[in-house]
Amino acid sequence: MKRSNILPPTAKRVFLKTDPLINAEIRNQTIRNLNIFKNCNEAEITERIRALELEWDTERVLEVNASLLMLVSSYLGVKTSRIWFLLTGAVGVFMLQHALQGWCPLLPLIRKWGVRTADEIQAEKSALKGMRGDFKGEFSTVVDALNMAEKQ
Repeated sequence: MKRSNILPPTAKRVFLKTDPLINAEIRNQTIRNLNIFKNCNEAEITERIRALELEWDTERVLEVNASLLMLVSSYLGVKTSRIWFLLTGAVGVFMLQHALQGWCPLLPLIRKWGVRTADEIQAEKSALKGMRGDFKGEFSTVVDALNMAEKQ
């Protein structure tokens, strides 16, 4: 029995709904980031890991934007014209679509800006931890470290 693509796996839904060229560019940027830190000391790598913990992922960016749009359009619906409630409803529908399928109208733009998924950020953090020596084994390249991190 063939598995349906209607509800993709939660952790991969944004990646699967993103243009492969954009996914490749985001991965290449991660590799460039790792190359910057491949010869750094433990403290510098640790500082980069701390910075990654503050990086906003696609979910956070979408949730903030949707919340702001819903608040503003609801306010305008009460204070000016009920037509604004259509925007409130549309944002709700698009957020439901994103929750279920991993896509909404703003997502392609957010991904084009280079906003990563939580898994993509976590992969860079894990690769950095591997480069720092937190895990057994050594990596000959940052791509090896990233590949190991993506498999976790």
